[in-house]
Amino acid sequence: MLAVLVIVAGCASTPAASPTFFDPIPAVPSPTVPSWFNIELTDVNSGRVFKMSDFTGKVVLVDTMATWCPTCQGEMSQVQQLPEIVGPASVDLVRVSLDVDPNEDAAILKKFAVANNFDWLIAVAPIELGRFLEVNYDQDYLNPPLQPMLFIDRQGGVYGLPFGIKSASSIGQTLAPHLSQ
Repeated sequence: MLAVLVIVAGCASTPAASPTFFDPIPAVPSPTVPSWFNIELTDVNSGRVFKMSDFTGKVVLVDTMATWCPTCQGEMSQVQQLPEIVGPASVDLVRVSLDVDPNEDAAILKKFAVANNFDWLIAVAPIELGRFLEVNYDQDYLNPPLQPMLFIDRQGGVYGLPFGIKSASSIGQTLAPHLSQ
């Protein structure tokens, strides 16, 4: 119960005035279990159905979020800047935001995406995808205020990024070696 109270209090508080960023962010290899790569998702912006496996050969950045989370909106504003940060390599970068709150649906998520001009792939994570992330990677991927983020490299390797606030430039520097391969 105490952990839940800390998490709720953490979400309600305002972020520190000057967070510490690590450049590049240390990426931690996670076990590659590609079964979740074939779960169908629907982009709320376009209505297009996609799977992670559709992006084989590209670098896929995945952040988990919820519309009620103010730190998630801040993190997504950093994700929004990535094409400018990585430059021409952005043609090989796919950004995916997954809403992991089971109480939110595509209509709520679309309204949030439109209001914030978030124009990349944004989808509601089906329950089986949330369970997979929790069991195979870390249960904190279902705790949006922690700013969970991972990426999939061109070969299908999965790397977890540290929880917490990350700048667009830090994310770009972390992804750069994978984008240049």
